[in-house]
Amino acid sequence: MTQVARALSASGGAVGNALMALAVTGYARMTSESPRRFRATELTAAVASAAPVAGPAPARRAKPVKKAAAKKPAAAASTAPALTPTAPATVLKLADMPKPGPITRPNGQTYHPRVLSGHPDVNVLRALRNAGIPAMLYGPPGTGKTSMVEAAFDDLITVAGDNETSVGDLLGEYTQNPDGTYSFAYGPVVRAMREGRALLIDDATLIDANVLAALYSCLDGRQEVVIKAHKGEVVTAADGFYVCAGHNPGAHGAILTEALASRFYFTVKVSSDWDVATHLGVAPTAITVAKNLAKQAAAGEVTWHPNLRELLGFAKVAEVLGEQIAFANLVGSAPVEDRDTVAQVVSAAIGRPVAALALGTRI
Repeated sequence: MTQVARALSASGGAVGNALMALAVTGYARMTSESPRRFRATELTAAVASAAPVAGPAPARRAKPVKKAAAKKPAAAASTAPALTPTAPATVLKLADMPKPGPITRPNGQTYHPRVLSGHPDVNVLRALRNAGIPAMLYGPPGTGKTSMVEAAFDDLITVAGDNETSVGDLLGEYTQNPDGTYSFAYGPVVRAMREGRALLIDDATLIDANVLAALYSCLDGRQEVVIKAHKGEVVTAADGFYVCAGHNPGAHGAILTEALASRFYFTVKVSSDWDVATHLGVAPTAITVAKNLAKQAAAGEVTWHPNLRELLGFAKVAEVLGEQIAFANLVGSAPVEDRDTVAQVVSAAIGRPVAALALGTRI
């Protein structure tokens, strides 16, 4: 990297970022993380001369050359899987992807794709996966971050992060067998890597930064992890492995470190979609209440407003018990400090007083 920076009379940081981008797309290969070293691939000459190429096969990744390979003659590099400029016919560019209709999620609920920069959101995620570009989705809970990723990838493995998540929870740990012996059980990250599947790290910023550091090498050009607890085993990602992360900036204890943010080249804000709530059968009055409270929350007048998930809960309660009880339940869902304001907004919308649910006298 230093030699390239000197040759171009450019800063090392700028050159490093450019080389990492080339490694992600297959136009270069990272051979060492510290110090950073890169090697040309079959596509490097083509991109350097601006020759028209279709780009690397989207399902393939720029994989590092193992240290042992560095001692072999240069000709030995040809034994590694080659990146060819011809993409499989089944892989479509974003503009050529068909517009999807409603998608059934694993839990049976229907996801209605939303527009992201002029394209269906699930198509954007699929195009990012083809190119090996990790995506970070951020926003309040219940706005559809997880459901978007579930709708985009039918081979998804999800990790629910919190402040107690350990490296063992992610990569694997020893477990005791019925006969008293121990065997190593690989974690969800390793399974996704080996099987070439999509991986969602939900609430990633609630996980301790030192734990997340164990995953950094599978989020960049190296595409591998080292399982220190299992004799330092190195696991290299299979083609198709892809990572998304969910991040709630308002969650208590959420910390988005620079090291984590820099590994997700694509970030999208996800907020509640009132049109989706309408499509899913939420009463218009409830949506009006949510919109009004969202405006007050933006102005700092309240700290809470119903998100999409809570509106869907309202619809289910209303279907079983009626809207009057559902609205009272909605008021009771608000934090105590906001409950009076929420009750006023709901009362104004439905035209009658409402209060949080409470038990009365004995029948």
